[in-house]
Amino acid sequence: MQVRNKRARNAYRTGKRLPKGPNGGIQLMLIQTIPSLGKAGDIVEVKPGYARNYLIPQGLAAIATNEVREQLAAYQAEQAKLRQQKIEDLQKLAAQIKGVQLQIEAKAHQEASPDNPEATVYYLYGSIGPKEIVDALAAQSIKIDVENVRMPGAIKEANAAYEIDINLGHDVLTTLQLSVIAQA
Repeated sequence: MQVRNKRARNAYRTGKRLPKGPNGGIQLMLIQTIPSLGKAGDIVEVKPGYARNYLIPQGLAAIATNEVREQLAAYQAEQAKLRQQKIEDLQKLAAQIKGVQLQIEAKAHQEASPDNPEATVYYLYGSIGPKEIVDALAAQSIKIDVENVRMPGAIKEANAAYEIDINLGHDVLTTLQLSVIAQA
């Protein structure tokens, strides 16, 4: 038999066949999660060309052998340990943040309250956002990212107390007590 295409000729020479599944496709174990196919560790059946030309060369899947399954199980166990350790570290950080009374001083001016003319309100010249909160925490040797601070909007009034939500990831949530003090 004569094969004209070089790629087909090389495949013909090696004689490698991929194991077929019950529906005639190739059975592979996903190494990484692919939205259209499944999660990492799932055994899926795909067309031979998709397996040979894309999934296997890109390292997204491997032929579903017992050896590959054992390697994937060991890798997943290691990742589970690392994830559990990270969650424990985040919970310690959350407990540390929860005990902090944070104070930020900012320049403000005094005005009469629109609701009650006898009361005065201190409005900030700027505003206090997540970056200022992260900087104040860093001054107390607590390091978090700006993305972890959850605020409905910027703080624009002084001489008030606020509760700020902190989402550290992996479903670890905490709140922070913030006091904003007006500078003259």
